[in-house]
Amino acid sequence: MGRLYIEELSLSHFRSHRAARLELDGRPVAIYGANGAGKTNILEAVSLLSPGRGLRRAAPDEIGHKSVGVGWKIRADLVSLHQMHELETWAEPGSARTVRVDGKSAPQVALGRIARVVWLIPAMDRLWIEAPEGRRRFLDRMVMSFEPRHAEAVLAYEKAMRDRNRLLKDMVRDAHWYDALEAQMADQGAVIMTNRLNALERLARAQDGAETAFPAAHLTLKASDDLPLPVERDDLLAAYADTRPRDMHAGRTLIGPHRADLTAVYTAKDVAADQCSTGEQKALLISLILANGRALAEDFGAAPIFLLDEVAAHLDANRRAALYHEIGALGAQAFMTGTGPELFAELDGRAARYEVSEEGGSSLLKEIL
Repeated sequence: MGRLYIEELSLSHFRSHRAARLELDGRPVAIYGANGAGKTNILEAVSLLSPGRGLRRAAPDEIGHKSVGVGWKIRADLVSLHQMHELETWAEPGSARTVRVDGKSAPQVALGRIARVVWLIPAMDRLWIEAPEGRRRFLDRMVMSFEPRHAEAVLAYEKAMRDRNRLLKDMVRDAHWYDALEAQMADQGAVIMTNRLNALERLARAQDGAETAFPAAHLTLKASDDLPLPVERDDLLAAYADTRPRDMHAGRTLIGPHRADLTAVYTAKDVAADQCSTGEQKALLISLILANGRALAEDFGAAPIFLLDEVAAHLDANRRAALYHEIGALGAQAFMTGTGPELFAELDGRAARYEVSEEGGSSLLKEIL
């Protein structure tokens, strides 16, 4: 089994960090400090070493250090399956994000072939009781960890759907205007649905028989309303044609992968996740993130990099110890944040430790030896 970890991480004018540098050795990384000091900003920087908009889903212009007004940059030396890669990503004011891998310009999807990053942040704590959109996004992040090109299929599907929605709002009735767009939606929609179902199967296998202190979840995919959820290309194509009159009345597309919803059941109790206690819902999320890691370790050849923001604060000492043990057993590098060092006591000497403080509107990072 190989390893995947960041050996050196540098930030320049990134959020509250004018400049920051971490030298790492593959162990988990415990980052602590007061709320608002800039801990999560470090995790966000690591999340941008994967395709997409990162754990905050921020636009490039929202990321730079506010007091400076210049561009931001992230640089990392990454060990991936016994190979060293230099990753850089940055944005100048008013410009899109740029990626460079080993000194050469690259599309974002190239990051997903080298680095696999998964995360759990406090905003996800209400995942099971809020709108389906958040659950789709949560699932698609896991899907992308297995299949980085999934993002391209989602973007292509959404573009074609926006064009179709414009026709619907304009009350265009000529079928020829819809045919090409619906064919694109059916092609990409079938890829999206297949990728999602494959990911659920991998997660189920990773949970099955795993020795873990966290509860297993049975996951299913269904429509967010009472309509069908087609999977195959021909079924999607027929559904789009059949539902044009109703969609025209609504002014938008009401069937397809964008209407999917992820449901979870606490397997041991046979209780739906949205009916579980707050602590149980959090434990189910951690269980799924760990299952994602186990599946990736088998698929990719190395466990992913975990980003766990304020995760320890919601766990008692026994659960914290269990979480740290599972991360260690996977051989994973996990970046974890908390308000104080006591939340990482169960790690003993198994982690690098950094304290983040705030001074004059900027974050200061100090390694604790």
